[in-house]
Amino acid sequence: MTIRWWHRVLGAAAAGALMYAAFPPRDLWLLTPLALAVLYAVLTVGRPSVRSAAGSGFVFGLAFFVPLLPWIGEYVGPLPWLALATVMAAYLAAFGALAAVLMRRWRLRPLWFAAAWVTIEAVRSAFPFGGFPWGRAAFSQTSGWFLPLASVIGVPGLSFVLALVGAAAATLVVRMVDAPRGLRTAGVLSALAALIVPPVVGVALGGAGNPLTTRTGSIDVAAVQGNVPRLGLDFNAQRRAVLDNHVRETRRLGARVDEGRAPRPDLVLWPENAADSSPAVDPEAAVAIRSAVSAVGAPLAFGTWMRDDGRLYNSTLLWSEHDGIADEAPSGRYDKHIIQPFGEYLPWRDFFRLFSSYADRAGDFVPGSGPSVLTADTRHGEVVAGVATCWEIAFDRAPHASIRDGAQFLYVPTNNATFGRTEMTYQQLAMSQVRAVETGRSVVVAATSGVSAVIAPDGTLMRESGFFEPAVLESTIDLRSGETLAVRLGPWPERAVVAATGAAFLVVLAGAISLDVFAGRRRPAAEKEHDDQQPA
Repeated sequence: MTIRWWHRVLGAAAAGALMYAAFPPRDLWLLTPLALAVLYAVLTVGRPSVRSAAGSGFVFGLAFFVPLLPWIGEYVGPLPWLALATVMAAYLAAFGALAAVLMRRWRLRPLWFAAAWVTIEAVRSAFPFGGFPWGRAAFSQTSGWFLPLASVIGVPGLSFVLALVGAAAATLVVRMVDAPRGLRTAGVLSALAALIVPPVVGVALGGAGNPLTTRTGSIDVAAVQGNVPRLGLDFNAQRRAVLDNHVRETRRLGARVDEGRAPRPDLVLWPENAADSSPAVDPEAAVAIRSAVSAVGAPLAFGTWMRDDGRLYNSTLLWSEHDGIADEAPSGRYDKHIIQPFGEYLPWRDFFRLFSSYADRAGDFVPGSGPSVLTADTRHGEVVAGVATCWEIAFDRAPHASIRDGAQFLYVPTNNATFGRTEMTYQQLAMSQVRAVETGRSVVVAATSGVSAVIAPDGTLMRESGFFEPAVLESTIDLRSGETLAVRLGPWPERAVVAATGAAFLVVLAGAISLDVFAGRRRPAAEKEHDDQQPA
């Protein structure tokens, strides 16, 4: 059968659609290696040109990112959404070209396919403007055979395995169709091993738990979702109303505790932007927060903003209490380290103002520094919460830094009210589930409008709220110490893959340049004489 260009277009589009379908809220985790298997076949069957492979990657990217990212334009129109999807598709075009070059030159093509995939994920997660990690293959794995591998090889390693398994499966199918006798070759045996070993190891890890972390106790937490007055970009126009919603739900929890209908929490967690009437500048806001702390008789962590030396920070404050009376001032502070471009700040503001009237709604926040934890003095002793605010949970370095700073569990304050009822919330929640496994920690997600959740260290959702409704999630979570292998290794495995991929590509490039130079020097004299006679 002759493979024509439109066959590749259809195959790449089908692969991209399968990839999108794998992501939450559908939880069809097995579709990810299947999608990558189809893409691998598109890039290898019939030996397409590098240009054709780049085109196939671009089509795959559009079919994946266009339906994945409509939340970008929920209230600002389709232009930012489609522009971002196109840029992300361009990265996939680069992947197609890179994979094609490497797989033509080197043996063990599934291995180079996976290496190219991780390399492009790494690049787009870092560049430009700090990168956009959304849609990494690993974030589709909220359950299933492969998720436990995150504790050993991290998010980049999990993406690598998914790409390798998909490529290995495609290799076996193609060999069976084209050359049944080839099933006895070493290449097929390697493909079989790549296909079978990862899920077997993943299932074994899931059953054994994580031996590198240790349970040190448990605490009762309460994640408060106060809800917002209205949807859209103007959700925070009534900042005091948002704060009052969270104060009201916390005071209600305190009343249930006093009546014996609920256990007293050790720690209460509010979302990002829960107190955008900052207690630092609004005395009434400070009084309201202190009343909530006293009512529930437990330390309270909440999102707000702080200004120091003219700089604006997206902050999470910890407000403690003693003997049931709130302290006069916060006892802890975390300033968000990784801030979101086009939201919390706008790069090239004058340029982007030409394209959107919403440009000036972007903030002027700056990144913070210091430890990524808050230490709460609870009735059971000190508890260390690792903080990854909203956007940060997508980046490997944020939860890793929290664990290295001694976090016993992860706290993810987030505000998704600006994205309405889109799938964005579930896509972000999936990241928290993967991070729970990667770090071996419980994760508490506190959202202004949903979805808030409590996640066990194995990624299981223990509690979950609905969209745009007040809720208080009360749960007992494990506290753990120690570092998983994924945290101990940190970024080095990904860096090794990127370095190996880059080196392999440079070898191919150098060989091609040398061949061209050599061919030019060895051209026949008659051919050179003909060139000399051509007009300038």
